[in-house]
Amino acid sequence: MNREKTLKIAVAGTRGIPDIQGGVETHCQELFPRIASKGFDIIIIRRKNYTHDHLTSYKGVVLYDIWDIRKKSLEAIVHTLCAIWVAKWKFNADIVHIHAIGPALLAPFARLLGMKVVFTHHGPDYDREKWGKTAKFVLRLGERTGCKFANEVIVISNPINDIIKRKYNRMDAHLIPNGVPAPVFINDRSYLQETGVEPRKYIFAMGRFVPEKNFHVLIDAFAGLNRPDYKLVIAGDADIEDEYSKKLKLSAKNNGVILTGFIKGDKLCALLTHARLFVIPSSHEGLPISLLEAMSYRLPVLASDIPANKEVHLPASCYFHYDEKIVNNLAQALSHRLEDESVPHYDMTAYNWDRIAEQTTGVYSKI
Repeated sequence: MNREKTLKIAVAGTRGIPDIQGGVETHCQELFPRIASKGFDIIIIRRKNYTHDHLTSYKGVVLYDIWDIRKKSLEAIVHTLCAIWVAKWKFNADIVHIHAIGPALLAPFARLLGMKVVFTHHGPDYDREKWGKTAKFVLRLGERTGCKFANEVIVISNPINDIIKRKYNRMDAHLIPNGVPAPVFINDRSYLQETGVEPRKYIFAMGRFVPEKNFHVLIDAFAGLNRPDYKLVIAGDADIEDEYSKKLKLSAKNNGVILTGFIKGDKLCALLTHARLFVIPSSHEGLPISLLEAMSYRLPVLASDIPANKEVHLPASCYFHYDEKIVNNLAQALSHRLEDESVPHYDMTAYNWDRIAEQTTGVYSKI
């Protein structure tokens, strides 16, 4: 029998699928059903605290839930340890595909149990503002361990590839970007009416409520814009409510910003269909799927000029400078972008999920 048709791959390092907030989660939801359709046996081991269903499969992917600690400094590493054990002793997986640098700390454990390891590096998470010194040290160690012990490494952008070449002399990584599905344009405006906005009269952003997304900066910049003809809508929420997310929600309320909560499906598609401008003001990203989604809807976009955002090669007018004057820089850029009536065109060829699935199965077959 063809070996490619029988490879069994367990996926660790993600909270799970479907419709769970997070870039890695969106990545896995799009990628692994496509890989399963090619004849591979895929098992995604989910974190029980994040699942709101009783599914055991999703589009050909086996879903297996295990308990996890709901503590941001421990949950990823503890869950990955348990997931690797389950991958070996329950599913007898050939390959463990580990996502993100924290979970990659357990790559040697998977190798010790006799499984091959594929590690996808989604970004240097130790740069995220939410982590303290100890967590940053562990994340750096996870990056180093993953790059040293994984049989194959996948990176989602050139800046990440440059990091692992420079720091760990890992020269053979596979550059496979994040992708984006075909847009679903929603002409029905009922959700817009429910949200309290009019077509082309709102600025849109989406993501988790964590400091590095800089939604607090976006709210401050919008408040100083003095454009009462536009509203600001932010879709998303915190995984675990904390001091930052509470302050962000209070600031949004005080400045008339609309928070939709975490949304997917037609509601999200409707907001992407009718937005005037999409903004991503992050200080840290891997290769942001939210930006790719906005581009797929042919929206005008405005992004911070960090390396991950510049990886998509937008025109200079689509970026604002990220420095200590970020609020002022963003406010000025918002004003300029709202005056620009041109219709953008983006080449999305590289971000096709079917192509990405083909590239990823090539990595599996290699090992």
